[in-house]
Amino acid sequence: MINILIVDDHLIVREGIKRIINDSADMNVVAEASSGMEALELVWKNKYDLILLDISMPGQNGLQTLKQIKKHDKNVPVLMLSMHSEGQYAMRSMKAGASGYMTKDTASSQLVKAIRKISDGRKFITQEVAELLATDLYHEHDKEPHEYLSDREFEVLKMISKGDSIKIIAKNLSISPKTVSTYRSRILEKLDLKNNSDIIHYAIDYKLED
Repeated sequence: MINILIVDDHLIVREGIKRIINDSADMNVVAEASSGMEALELVWKNKYDLILLDISMPGQNGLQTLKQIKKHDKNVPVLMLSMHSEGQYAMRSMKAGASGYMTKDTASSQLVKAIRKISDGRKFITQEVAELLATDLYHEHDKEPHEYLSDREFEVLKMISKGDSIKIIAKNLSISPKTVSTYRSRILEKLDLKNNSDIIHYAIDYKLED
């Protein structure tokens, strides 16, 4: 039996995933968490065969949570679930130690297959992710400017591109407005931009606004 921890801040998403998983006789959802910190508390106290982890959560996001999970137990397989396309977070997730990356719109048809493959010690990657990995391997020096941003800087970039204010970003990420401003300054410097309007246009040009 594959014992699974689901981490997602939306109850309706967790319920949908549980229905898919519980239809299979060889796997079972044994715990749920609605935040990164709640997930870490469970991981510190219990052992799981596999963790399903959402990328976009308020406060500590999925990538940060993934890195801390891997520090605690480098062997536990983690499958990242995201509403974002593979191009935005898949590479960051795999480099941080994820065993697979899946968009939520494909979860209903691919989730059980992915869980079985990952729990067997293998990786689950879509064709698009495989192409991204190959491109990254052979074109390390041809990366787009935003690919050099840290995970947190990239997250702030996306929130600014949606029109979120520094105050709102700080609240959603559970950090101070001053820290958000620091990230914003780094983003502007690294991308050679001047203001929020430039960030928004950059996100549109590189299709980062979803």
